[in-house]
Amino acid sequence: MAFAELLERTGGMGLFQALQILTFFLPSVLLPPQLLLENFSAANPGHRCWTPMLDNSSEVPANLSLEALLTISIPTDPQHGPSQCHRFRHPQWQLLEPNATATNWSKATTEPCMDGWVYDHSTFTSTIITKWDLVCHSQHLKPMSQSIYMTGILLGSTTWGLLSDRFGRKPMLIWCCLQVAVTSTSTIFAPSFLIYCGLRSMSAFALGGIIMTSSMLMVEWTPTPRRAVAMTILGCFYSLGQMALGGLAFALRDWWTLQLAVSVPFFAIFLANWWLPESARWLIIMGKPDKGLQELKKVARINGNKEAKKTLTIEVLMSSMQEELASTKTRQSWLDLFHMPKLRWRLLGLLVVIFSVTFSYYGLVLDLQNLGSDIFLLQVLFGAIDFLGRATTPFLLKFFGRRFTIASSQSTAGFFILANVLVPQDFQTLRVVFAVLGKGCFGVTLTCLAVYRTELFPTSLRMTADGLLQSAGRLGAVMGPLIRMTRQALPLLPPLSYGIIPIASSLLLLLLPETQGLPLPDTVQNLESQKRSAPAGGDQREVVNTESTWF
Repeated sequence: MAFAELLERTGGMGLFQALQILTFFLPSVLLPPQLLLENFSAANPGHRCWTPMLDNSSEVPANLSLEALLTISIPTDPQHGPSQCHRFRHPQWQLLEPNATATNWSKATTEPCMDGWVYDHSTFTSTIITKWDLVCHSQHLKPMSQSIYMTGILLGSTTWGLLSDRFGRKPMLIWCCLQVAVTSTSTIFAPSFLIYCGLRSMSAFALGGIIMTSSMLMVEWTPTPRRAVAMTILGCFYSLGQMALGGLAFALRDWWTLQLAVSVPFFAIFLANWWLPESARWLIIMGKPDKGLQELKKVARINGNKEAKKTLTIEVLMSSMQEELASTKTRQSWLDLFHMPKLRWRLLGLLVVIFSVTFSYYGLVLDLQNLGSDIFLLQVLFGAIDFLGRATTPFLLKFFGRRFTIASSQSTAGFFILANVLVPQDFQTLRVVFAVLGKGCFGVTLTCLAVYRTELFPTSLRMTADGLLQSAGRLGAVMGPLIRMTRQALPLLPPLSYGIIPIASSLLLLLLPETQGLPLPDTVQNLESQKRSAPAGGDQREVVNTESTWF
């Protein structure tokens, strides 16, 4: 807990924290385009079989209209439109007779699309669907690609959490930015869908590390009273990225140009992150007080606190962090999260909550084409409502605390999704309104969880715990799109699951501790003493000292 006092000696919330937030602006804005890219790069355009009569100019009769040629070449589907996956073996001339009906043919006269497909390019010039013909018998490969991507983030969350607690936050962040830049850019050169999925999964693996390490550095360098505001700002950047994706996809209708637009900037992010200091909290807890002191002095210099040269010394650090330094003699592992009852209950409760939120969240946001025809506008609306929801988070956290805010916003999102089940498909506007409101509530939930989950675990195990929680979240992100594959057999199963699961899991939050106003715990012993360190007393000095600073 004493680190809060050391952070105050650097100037509290000052210029450094503002520059850190600005540094994380670009990666935060580009995270949603990476995560939600396949809403557009894998959009499914209208299509039909290629036929000689329609598409070979040398065989097209000059005296027949396009509608007549379509009638004799392509059978109708159950919705009375042209079939997307079958064609007639031979032209059905009898269908042009005045008394002919759409039933004047049999399945024996049809065949699959033997010569490929003709796609509607009015919305998108090209997508990965048109590049590798992921339609008809291959249509299951699209949700599989989304699940493979989310699986990459799942594995990355666990791996980078362990590596960050072992080797530090900053080097992992820098490496992950470079890996995303290289692998994501390389996808446009993929010669096959399999290699495309492989490169996307490698990019996702590193993206999980960026999500974790950037938020952790922000939390560990931000004073307690301003932590919720700082994380909310990052969340609002994320919302801006969602809106930007809608605009980018509208302007760039080729999947590969869109892919480049959201990938190449990560090379600049890789270079920009070199100036960031390593987490002094982590350095001290890992038994490196000298390096931790150097980083504290660097921050104090940026904040313009000239007195720090005198007040920040190794003697002051050693005396302030005596308890924390003593804890470094006993190396902690991820197994301690399960051996200690208090940590085990916190971890298991949050695992369930985060899984349920991401399960419903990604089931909703990765299915834009089912919500309306204008997916560009929907993406912008989703980002706008997400921004409004996240912007209100600091006020909600201040007046209602962590647990109640998360539980209420999560359950409200579930109720909006369930309400959509009762709305007929013809009322498209009302369905979009309910979906957008549900998305806004999820935005509040995710922002609050970003603050809350870091406050429940000590510094020595925080990244490891966060890695496990991120993995649970990514498992939910994997399962959310996959359950949509049951829509044809059980059409109500996906929306009911997306609504009921978050409502049920929100009850678990009421059994977890409230952390509002408490400093970040650095050791397990700090957790035991938190009840004695009431916010009004133990943290009051920190609040007063930061009233006149940046945020």
